[in-house]
Amino acid sequence: MTFLVLPGLWLALSLTGILRAAPAIASRSPFLPPENASVEKAEAGAAALEFRGFMDVGGGKQFRLFDPAKKRGDWMRLNERSPELEAVIRNHHEGEERVVVEHQGRTVSLMMRKAKIVADAAAPAAPPPSVAPAGPAITVTPAVTQTVMVNPSPADEQRRLEAVAAEVNRRRALREQASR
Repeated sequence: MTFLVLPGLWLALSLTGILRAAPAIASRSPFLPPENASVEKAEAGAAALEFRGFMDVGGGKQFRLFDPAKKRGDWMRLNERSPELEAVIRNHHEGEERVVVEHQGRTVSLMMRKAKIVADAAAPAAPPPSVAPAGPAITVTPAVTQTVMVNPSPADEQRRLEAVAAEVNRRRALREQASR
């Protein structure tokens, strides 16, 4: 009987210890945001938007604003309110690539975001040398590759097609010789 009571007692004591430590464990969890995260988020609220670019369209310029926290962006014109971002672009300084934005009751000047180019840590290895297939090597005659033009005339195109047809016939003949 004491054998059955001891595991039950051990279970009860261990659960009591876990329940007493639960508030301390929950307050120190690495998975919860830090206590000052809400203060930092409020301070960075207006600066959370990014100015990503602009383009000149028929009706004037449109500007791209992006909110990384919401993972949403919007194209908008000057003095046009974006319901997605709750922001209005008030001014554009073209020479500086900068816009003045009203967001959450604050006016903020945003510089255009520059792209970050990061070198890949592990460059891909060079491909292994290819093994030539058994049989005769296939060589491309210069007539096929050097006759391609940007704006060919009908006569140039006809000569190119004739060169391609001759190359196809040459390769067929090589295949037939190899199969004998």
